[in-house]
Amino acid sequence: MTITSPHLGSPSSAWTDARLLYALEEVVETELNRHLKVAKDWMPHEYVPWSDARNFPGIFEDGEAWDKEQSKVTELGRIALVVNLLTEDNLPSYHHEIASLFGRDGAWGTWVHRWTAEEGRHGIVMRDYLLASRAVDPDKLEAFRMQHMAEGFESDNRHSMLHSVAYVAFQELATRVSHRNTGHQSGDPVCDRMLARIATDENLHMVFYRNLLKAAFDLAPDLTMQAVRDVIVNFRMPGHGMPGFERAAAQMAIGEVYNMRIHHDDVLQPVLRHLKVMDMGDLGPEGLQAQEELGMFMGGLDAEASKFDVKLAARKARMAARAAG
Repeated sequence: MTITSPHLGSPSSAWTDARLLYALEEVVETELNRHLKVAKDWMPHEYVPWSDARNFPGIFEDGEAWDKEQSKVTELGRIALVVNLLTEDNLPSYHHEIASLFGRDGAWGTWVHRWTAEEGRHGIVMRDYLLASRAVDPDKLEAFRMQHMAEGFESDNRHSMLHSVAYVAFQELATRVSHRNTGHQSGDPVCDRMLARIATDENLHMVFYRNLLKAAFDLAPDLTMQAVRDVIVNFRMPGHGMPGFERAAAQMAIGEVYNMRIHHDDVLQPVLRHLKVMDMGDLGPEGLQAQEELGMFMGGLDAEASKFDVKLAARKARMAARAAG
């Protein structure tokens, strides 16, 4: 795609957020139109096992208290589902963040609202599934939601639209991978189908932002390389502030829903390879330094992931030995 902008070829110092927003507007419109052609509307209620639902205690005299034995979902699946849903619950804050950065007008605004509407479906269907199938304690789930949302959310990248674009290019893929692996580990085919549907949306969101990031590299390669380096080195999932996140993340890592190896191999590397980030030339001194630092970080992450792989394999062997004995 040819990007026409009065700022094309400007030195890095000339690129402000406002100029980048203007220069990328044409790309956003193209990507928005492509997204609307390939995205499929779907009905959240069609993925929920309503026939399994029954009343909880409260205003209903026949209400039945929750017990984890009532659900088909595995313990790992339950943990991951709560993390994934609480992440989706913060949608109002996410909308505020990207609407403030990208604006509410033109193609940018249309995308912001469309993205928000699609993400809203994810929270709807996940909560309905969890309650209808009795996969989680509804009282604890609501308490966690209130605590998480009451604390608010501020993006690590709110200072820069370029950093924000780089972040979501990776984060949307991370979310897709987490949903898919949660489905595989859930123990319930209904849950697996639901999360596969959500993951399809997340993949389309990733493609939108990845293509936008490519256009940013064409416009301002040095600044974009620095943004990608910063985002990857300091990457955190948006739900990191939720109650009990560290423990849940550790359990998800051991259960191979999301861990360092998955983050390196299935999230960071695919985007970096697709954009040929480590092979880019025509960079200035700052861009080259960022590229070198990114390469060193990725090498270190791969080494740390290998150590984790060894520990995980040893743990599996111990558990297998116990089961056999």
